[in-house]
Amino acid sequence: MKKNFFLKSTLLLASLAGTGLIQAQQQPNIVLFLVDDMGWQDTSVPFYSESTPLNNRYRTPNMERLAHMGVKFTEAYACAISSPTRCSLMSGMNAARHRVTNWTLNYDQKTDASSDVIQLPEWNYNGIQPAHTTLTADLKNSTRITSFPQILHQNGYYTIHCGKAHFGAKGTSGADPSTMGFDVNIGGGANGAPGSYLGTRNFGQGSPFEVLGLEKYHGQNIFLTEALTREAIEALKQPISRQQPFYLYMSHYAVHSPYDDDARFSDYYRNRYDIQLDAPLNENEARYAALVEGMDKSLGDLLDFLESQPEVAANTIVLFMSDNGGQGLNNVRQGRENRDQNYPARAGKGSAFMGGVREPMMVYWPGVTKAGSVCDQRVMIEDFFPTILEMAGVKEYSTVQTTDGVSFADVLRNPSTRHERSIVWHFPNLWGETQNTEEGYGAYSSILKGDYHLIYHWETQQRRLYNVRADIGEQHDLALEQPAIAEALARELTDYLKSTDAQRPTYIATGEACPYPDGSK
Repeated sequence: MKKNFFLKSTLLLASLAGTGLIQAQQQPNIVLFLVDDMGWQDTSVPFYSESTPLNNRYRTPNMERLAHMGVKFTEAYACAISSPTRCSLMSGMNAARHRVTNWTLNYDQKTDASSDVIQLPEWNYNGIQPAHTTLTADLKNSTRITSFPQILHQNGYYTIHCGKAHFGAKGTSGADPSTMGFDVNIGGGANGAPGSYLGTRNFGQGSPFEVLGLEKYHGQNIFLTEALTREAIEALKQPISRQQPFYLYMSHYAVHSPYDDDARFSDYYRNRYDIQLDAPLNENEARYAALVEGMDKSLGDLLDFLESQPEVAANTIVLFMSDNGGQGLNNVRQGRENRDQNYPARAGKGSAFMGGVREPMMVYWPGVTKAGSVCDQRVMIEDFFPTILEMAGVKEYSTVQTTDGVSFADVLRNPSTRHERSIVWHFPNLWGETQNTEEGYGAYSSILKGDYHLIYHWETQQRRLYNVRADIGEQHDLALEQPAIAEALARELTDYLKSTDAQRPTYIATGEACPYPDGSK
């Protein structure tokens, strides 16, 4: 494993500039490596203050490699569900504003569970759509955006989408990444998961979740993660040959279910006795760990490809992120050590608790980030929009939407810089997987500010308050003990929701809107 090649990139960048090899391309290349459903502890890289038993379970040497190359963020956040995160990424908008607050799939169809108590709002279940669209179907229950890949494209970038899209419903323009400013779309559509990871099963051909565009691999003994990686590398050769800056959105379907067997790695985990668990990993855990390792191999293959061309490697920014909290296997989401992808954080995907929204994040920026450093700046998914444009040197651009993201480029340039800001989540929906309110599921809004995380449940009007610095597992509800803090955060959360014209559920019995977090109507 070539772990240290990127550590030499700063020197390479300076030396190559003197030779004229990179003078034709002043803008940096950018790779955003996004993983699906990866918990912040699903890796051998610790994103907590200390290493955890889960970190000892996984083999992710290339994530370790990236952490050594650049900076590791220990407080990175996304939405608790896939589509809202991806729409915020593409638009720079908070989910409260773009209103794609649950996952999307079929045109004009909600994906919510039902309730006998609350009526859910008419959220944008058709997703985000390109700014230029005038199609009637595109405009119904959707929001038009100017995506940052479109802005990069307009500023000379060759833009590649590879993998999962999941930001527009079937039949809309937004379901096709090529309408959002991408020159190339590999395997991206309305589906939020693969029908199958196996080439021998044609990646789920014929199912609602089939992965399109990879027909040449049908029938082959190849895993989807591997096929996407090969196609991404092939697509990169074109802009590199022209010395054109590129943006690669490497958006894996892994590690989302189904937990198909990646035989390259699964036997290692099947035979692994977990000392902390005092038992072997079960079959689901072994297959899941193999999905994680296959994703890590993809990261390594991309880094190796860049290393093979030092002048490219020296001018390529790499960002790593996940789209929501990890999916607890076997529906075990109780913060039980070694049986929860997000321990010591509580709960998982879909939940308002930290386990649903806290993510693994790393950034390598040649000549800017310090190798092996750690940053505790809080980052929300919509912040990637202005940050990537700033990294690309794009200073003047316009959008049809109001953006909410805050660039963290200055934090990368100067590690002592910090933005004190609140982070808001808005989910006026009912996720179909579970409605276990005790574990933070159901319709909610929440705010993270300073040491405190306030969660508001729309159906019950319950407020929950946690000091996440002292209690990352969110076990001790302080709402009654510290009412002044709860009230102040409820007011701030309410003000934000009103400022973005966020939607609210209504009570079925009365038809009245559920009160805001501060109790106002």
